[in-house]
Amino acid sequence: MTKQTILGRVTQLAKANINALLDQAEDPQKMLDQLIRDYTSNIAEAEQAVAATIGNLRLMEQDHKEDVEAAAEWGSKALAASRKGDELRGAGSVAEADKFDNLAKVALGRQLQSEQEARTAEPTIASQTEVVDKLKTGLDQMKVKLSELKAKRDELVARAKSAQAQNQMMDAVKNIDVLDPTSELSRFEDKVRREEARALGKQELAASSLDAQFEQLDSLGAGAEVEARLAALKAGSS
Repeated sequence: MTKQTILGRVTQLAKANINALLDQAEDPQKMLDQLIRDYTSNIAEAEQAVAATIGNLRLMEQDHKEDVEAAAEWGSKALAASRKGDELRGAGSVAEADKFDNLAKVALGRQLQSEQEARTAEPTIASQTEVVDKLKTGLDQMKVKLSELKAKRDELVARAKSAQAQNQMMDAVKNIDVLDPTSELSRFEDKVRREEARALGKQELAASSLDAQFEQLDSLGAGAEVEARLAALKAGSS
């Protein structure tokens, strides 16, 4: 994965519009859950890539430091060889002086090479430092976005549960309205009144039956009296 690709993905994810994504989703909660999984995975992947980029930058910085130190060291060696050559030349040892001057030249060549390598690496180090800073900023934004996603998911779940509870309550109220308890009381009252009427009917029927029995007794009594008087009449005339 190239550094430009890493930077592009981090920037794109960090700028993602949560509300716009939710507006397009058929099931916002599932959409948020998937986004959280994707973000978490992308952050982990980006962190590894950024860590590798930082590691490469630190290696370049270490190499640059070593080149700068090497240039300084070769410069010191060149100066020491040159001074030794001058000293030998002053003492009349021309051959030995030339030998140290040649050593000084070799050291100066190494110095130039180290300085060139250090200068060549500096623009790349500066560029990579800028890239790393942007990647770190992008990662921080992604982590903030992930926190927003989690908070949005929790809010949405809470709202969904609240709406579900309200719907259940309204359904219960609707059922109570349809099944009016007063209508049940009215039907029960009608049943009680019918039972009371039946009891009154039975009472009246029982009363009429007793009256008939007493009337029958009275009739029997009158007949007996007639028979008794007839018997008395017959006895008086004989």
